[in-house]
Amino acid sequence: MRNNILFSVTILILMVNTGISAQDNSTHENPIKTKENDKQRPPKKPDVQLNVPSESESINSEACSRIKASVATAGFKDVTVTCDKTYAYVQSDTYPDHSLMNGITGTNEQIPVPALNYAAPILLHPEISDTKTSIDAALGVAINGVPIYDYSAQGEIDLHGYDATKDTTKLGQLDECGGHAGRGDDYHYHAKPTCMIDSMENVTDATIIGWGYDGFPLYGDANPDGSAITKGDLDVCNGQADKQFGYRYHTSVEAPYIIQCLVGKVDTSILPRVAPLKGAAARADLRPPREGVENLKHVKKEDGTRTLNYTYKGTEYYTRFKPSETKANCYDFEQKTISNNGAVESGTYCR
Repeated sequence: MRNNILFSVTILILMVNTGISAQDNSTHENPIKTKENDKQRPPKKPDVQLNVPSESESINSEACSRIKASVATAGFKDVTVTCDKTYAYVQSDTYPDHSLMNGITGTNEQIPVPALNYAAPILLHPEISDTKTSIDAALGVAINGVPIYDYSAQGEIDLHGYDATKDTTKLGQLDECGGHAGRGDDYHYHAKPTCMIDSMENVTDATIIGWGYDGFPLYGDANPDGSAITKGDLDVCNGQADKQFGYRYHTSVEAPYIIQCLVGKVDTSILPRVAPLKGAAARADLRPPREGVENLKHVKKEDGTRTLNYTYKGTEYYTRFKPSETKANCYDFEQKTISNNGAVESGTYCR
């Protein structure tokens, strides 16, 4: 009984200090839904689990076929798309075929690990919303199955005020392909997926390279007809009106580089987030130096071993893992990180 009373008092104190009421029905006039400043690392799981149809259960439609074609004609055979009446589900392990992590200086000492049962729900019939939605997680997915985030490092951004201190490109946190590993050891893009585009079999200015969760397509730096996009053409979400889809997103050389927010209606409660590695306490709170590292290279061997090597103040550090021979969806890790003071640590961590 005493513990219950103390717990209740603690909750009430937290509610007072944070301005939360027990029944908060207040509304907000701000037309932009900004992403939560969620300090938890890695991100939380979605509120609702998706019921993803199998290929035999998939419902065919013109909209579904269009999203399937964007993946298939590009040559990404490891990505599967199935549909119900509302969504196309782009399914992958989020691990791209191209090189990755090379060229990073502002490393977070994370390393990409294949995801398990990742499915990105893309609305089949998009509608423009009265509000623009920003999320502290993925805003969409590239056609190779890799999630797409906004330009910023973790935390809240002001959609109408660019913040160079959160720009993953300026901070040296992205590889030469526009992506990096997040706090869940999950690979995703924050900028134009250049290496993915180079690997595609059907690259033109009219080629769709990704989809926002709201169902609107993502194109490259130019208009689909090949004409240049001039300053002021793109809105705050880095997109513009489109005759075929109603709206389209673009990548860009200057910030925000890629989708910054969603203009369409979207149910944020179902959006997927890559689950963190289970049991990986040694990787839960990596905090490398702000001044960055040198000579960071990622190597993948034929036996499945992946290694991230880098140098800091003349000392070599690394993170290495390979698939476990005894446990499914598990990986045997060995690491020597700056965050953990150069101690050599090992363990088996699972998705």
